[in-house]
Amino acid sequence: MKNYKSLSQIQQDLADGSISCYSLTSQYLANIESNSHLNAFLETFDEEALARAKSIDEKLKNKTAGKLAGMVIGIKDNICYEGHVVSCSSKILEHFESLFSATAVERLLQEDAIIIGRLNCDEFAMGSSNQNSAFDPVLNPLNNQYVCGGSSGGSAAAVAANLCLATLGSDTGGSIRQPASFCGVVGYKPTYGRVSRWGLVAYASSFDQIGPFANSVDDIALIMEIISGADEYDSTASSKPVPAFTEELSNPQKYTIGYIKDCLDSPGIDPEVKAGTLEHIAKLKELGHTLIPIEFPLLDYMVPTYYVLTTAEASSNLSRFDGIHYGYRSPDAKDIPSTYKQSRTEGFGEEVKRRIMLGTFVLSAGYYDAYYTKAQRVRAKIAKKTDEIFNQCDFILSPTTPATAFKLGEISDDPTKAYLEDIFTVHANLAGCPAISLPLSKHSNNLPFGLQLMAPSFNDAKLLTLSKHIMDEF
Repeated sequence: MKNYKSLSQIQQDLADGSISCYSLTSQYLANIESNSHLNAFLETFDEEALARAKSIDEKLKNKTAGKLAGMVIGIKDNICYEGHVVSCSSKILEHFESLFSATAVERLLQEDAIIIGRLNCDEFAMGSSNQNSAFDPVLNPLNNQYVCGGSSGGSAAAVAANLCLATLGSDTGGSIRQPASFCGVVGYKPTYGRVSRWGLVAYASSFDQIGPFANSVDDIALIMEIISGADEYDSTASSKPVPAFTEELSNPQKYTIGYIKDCLDSPGIDPEVKAGTLEHIAKLKELGHTLIPIEFPLLDYMVPTYYVLTTAEASSNLSRFDGIHYGYRSPDAKDIPSTYKQSRTEGFGEEVKRRIMLGTFVLSAGYYDAYYTKAQRVRAKIAKKTDEIFNQCDFILSPTTPATAFKLGEISDDPTKAYLEDIFTVHANLAGCPAISLPLSKHSNNLPFGLQLMAPSFNDAKLLTLSKHIMDEF
């Protein structure tokens, strides 16, 4: 099968008749089958996807097809699709069928995207390796002995392994950008509120955002153009007009880009990741951009702040999974207390239970002000400092991750090490800014690592324009 890297390549072949949506979907399904060892897909929608492909072929003949005709896409297993299982890769929701579709999914379908299946992830989007799934980890398609990153690991691996053209993931603290870096694809976290969260199973509601993975910035921009915008079902979705992201890609300018010295001087950063980032800084200068070093003294506070706030929100959000209303109920439950206790004990994995307990602790009487209130104040300071930096520069640059992918099982016994994987990515979620990981480098271990760019809130179009320029020039 031809390894398509963009929708434009597919649509060109559709136009000259060398492929059809039906044959393309069949080929992707065959790819998924032959790469089942990766465990990227938890389920494929074979009959439905092929039937939809046939109907879109008819639309193409009649010239009534939508903008995404020919785009075969997978969705992370925490994004609702009516009549399909959405389990969040957790035993507690293993057979739960969604009663409605996420707004992002509805908008993709309206433009004739073909949804091919649901993708494995860390349970309830909690993790940085995809080893926390109740249905076994996803393997990195570039080297099966390594993790693919998380929590949207299946989404990144599927694009990297040519199992579909693009995918949707969710990003709470780096869950799109980190696996994109580990798998060598483009991963985009939009501005908070740019994409509706309706139909995204909540982990931490003030952080979560749906975003796309693809091989090209053009496809990211097109998907963003379609899934962005106001939504009556989500009060946090912004009513600001959605720019024509795809049209603005061809208008790059010269920008001032700040790079965080603290990130490059961090003791935990891999020397090759640091060297690669410095090379990119030099290249950007050659292309006529102004690069300035910036200080961010709050770097060491970001991960603790993030975990205090997200676990608190998770403790609240996940309280609905109780064995009473829906989802898993323990067969050993005898009364109401044992139903709650046994169902949650057996239904949730260790990492989810750890975060629920952490969140319950920081919200408890006597600790609320000491932890939760203080973390909210630090978050406000981080947002204020970020705004001050954006008064000096258009973008902030850093490595996406401190190192490349690590081996399966390597840091699973040390949660603190796993949490530090988010050290460069949580910034964008704390501040609500858009951020992207671009696959620009390869380590001597033959694994990729990404360059992260962050922009002020609702400067998504400008960020995508610079990203396209960089991908074309580097």
